[in-house]
Amino acid sequence: MEALIPILNKLQDVFNTVGSESIQLPQIVVVGSQSAGKSSVLENLVGRDFLPRGAGIVTRRPLTLQLVYTPPEDKVVQCQSLGMSVPDENEFAIFTHIKNKIYTDFNEIRHEIEAETDRLGGKKNISHEPITLKIYSPKVVTLTLVDLPGLTKVPVEDQPADIETQVRNLIMHYISNPNAIILAITPANVDFSTSEAVKFAKEVDPEGRRTLAVLTKLDLMDRGTDAYDVLCGRIIPVKLGIIGVVNRSQEDIHKKKPIEEALRYESALLQKNYPSIASRNGTPFLAKTLNRLLMHHIRDCLPALKTRINQMVSHFQTLVNSFGEPIEDKVGRLLLQIITKFASSYCATIEGTAKNIEVSELCGGARICYIFHETFARALESINPLDTLTTFDILTAIRNATGPRPALFVPEVSFELLVKRQIKRLEDPGLRCVELVHEELQRIIQHCGAQQEFIRFPRLHEKIVDVVTHLLRRRLPETNRMVENLVGIELAYINTKHPDFYEAGLIHKALTGGDYVTTTTTNQNQPQHSHNKSQRDISRGKENRSSEESTLGKITSYSRALVQQHLTDGNDDESIVNGDQPSRSMSNTTNSSPTTTAISMVPIGDGTTINARQLSPREQRDCEVIEKLIRCYFLIVRKNIQDSVPKAIMHFLVNYVKDQLQSELVASLYKTATHEHDELLDESGQIAQRRKDAQEMLEALHKGNQIISEVRETHLW
Repeated sequence: MEALIPILNKLQDVFNTVGSESIQLPQIVVVGSQSAGKSSVLENLVGRDFLPRGAGIVTRRPLTLQLVYTPPEDKVVQCQSLGMSVPDENEFAIFTHIKNKIYTDFNEIRHEIEAETDRLGGKKNISHEPITLKIYSPKVVTLTLVDLPGLTKVPVEDQPADIETQVRNLIMHYISNPNAIILAITPANVDFSTSEAVKFAKEVDPEGRRTLAVLTKLDLMDRGTDAYDVLCGRIIPVKLGIIGVVNRSQEDIHKKKPIEEALRYESALLQKNYPSIASRNGTPFLAKTLNRLLMHHIRDCLPALKTRINQMVSHFQTLVNSFGEPIEDKVGRLLLQIITKFASSYCATIEGTAKNIEVSELCGGARICYIFHETFARALESINPLDTLTTFDILTAIRNATGPRPALFVPEVSFELLVKRQIKRLEDPGLRCVELVHEELQRIIQHCGAQQEFIRFPRLHEKIVDVVTHLLRRRLPETNRMVENLVGIELAYINTKHPDFYEAGLIHKALTGGDYVTTTTTNQNQPQHSHNKSQRDISRGKENRSSEESTLGKITSYSRALVQQHLTDGNDDESIVNGDQPSRSMSNTTNSSPTTTAISMVPIGDGTTINARQLSPREQRDCEVIEKLIRCYFLIVRKNIQDSVPKAIMHFLVNYVKDQLQSELVASLYKTATHEHDELLDESGQIAQRRKDAQEMLEALHKGNQIISEVRETHLW
């Protein structure tokens, strides 16, 4: 069992070299108020004066004190294991921060503790960085303790205003370790129920399973009082016990009273004042108790400690593997592997076959699909075929298309002019779609694989980003031109013989004007109705006979039929051509029909000024025909654009980049001079340091595992 504490010390040495705080080793943590007697207790355990003393907070850094029982006959073996020369004295010490130096003068040890404390913490500040001191002596019991700064309430002199918080945080950091035994120091001349040390211990160890209380200064209690009730646990019970000790007074310290003499005085006082419990108190009993508790605690903690070390070995092995081996010979093979890995990952992200699929947002090919079928589709659907097109625009287009002649028929040119104007509006959503896909292809660079290589080789990362960005920019104008051409193709030829346009039924309905004529003839007498019906039959007959002519030619035929209808009703040509008041029958129809209440803007005088009046039946008919034709044809073109633009983007941009990416990277990065390879494969200093730290930690963990395995082999577990 005695061998367990040296094994613990070995583990501490191993993990201290890598500064690991993730391994929580068993240890004894000394906690107490300022001037509670912590330093005296530790010096009594060692048997020598070696700790700094003075006013205020003297201990401002954790002091890890490893006491190693070393009889004189083992001194040589111990020094050889340390790789140091054998000193003449039987008591000696070493600091882990000073290599190859043995201290035999304990005053020099005190000065080094003070100097090392000031080096990191200054003259007044608190530091979390521990000082590790190993003391080898035939007078000590093998122990490991951590001395912490004393609890204080009010800053003195030039101490920081938050000194209480700093000390509290430091103490809580150490005693929160579930593998730590808390040594709570409390002076006997203070009410034990108000002990700050015990209060701190109860915060992290409410059941007291790992708390041992020490009652100091038993010789300074008021006359007529004693500490029997406290030492017996009647005031506040502590599971691991309460041990009373007697410290040297300040006068004894100034007079350099030997500790051996102080221990004899302690024993005599205990026998005199506490005879029934004297054997269970005093510094020697405290040392044996701490040794026993620590050994059993180490034995209990080792299984969980080994499991934790194995977990960390696996973690750090993975970490070291992720950093890769140091680049000794920077040949092009590694560069080609990284290029191939990046290109494959980039294409896989687009195709949706990447190993690490994003779950928080759409990316790669999925986002491109969303752009095509959601964003782009909604943008097209939001464009109304007749937006920005007013009645005045339509009437003006019709009149401008007839030149100096009055308009007898709806001219074909007006339809083409107006529908092209609407089709042109489809170009902007298409170009915006190209832009969105281009942005996503650029964004994929940061989401695809080879991320660890990018961190490891920042120069190579920059060059790859530059090459891909240049490739995408080079394809962007080509893709934009293709989208513009798709719209231009639709504008180049208005195909009124398109099957969807010709066979939709809308054209026949618009040309026959069935709804309009039926409305306008409701109040006419029967003969007139029959005559109108015969005129419509003539019109339909003409349409049937001219099924091969263009749709807009049918508009002309229909307009001619309506002119004939008005002439039959007694209307003169001038009233029809100029759009003035219609005949009496038409006027009656207009008054009774709600379809003639729309407002039309028509020019008067020189044609540059306008006034508002009701649409005439003919104007209403012409506008309705043009609007229906525009809407029908626009929807056909919009459907074509919605289908062809994504195909063009995939062909000219996405698929081209996928096919050419690796060859582009190889041409730009691999087929270069060797010295440029070296620059591209220059490791980040941060990665090199992290790899070194991870390797050192991995080695420390393997050593720790080996040490614990030796415990099992010697049946100490």
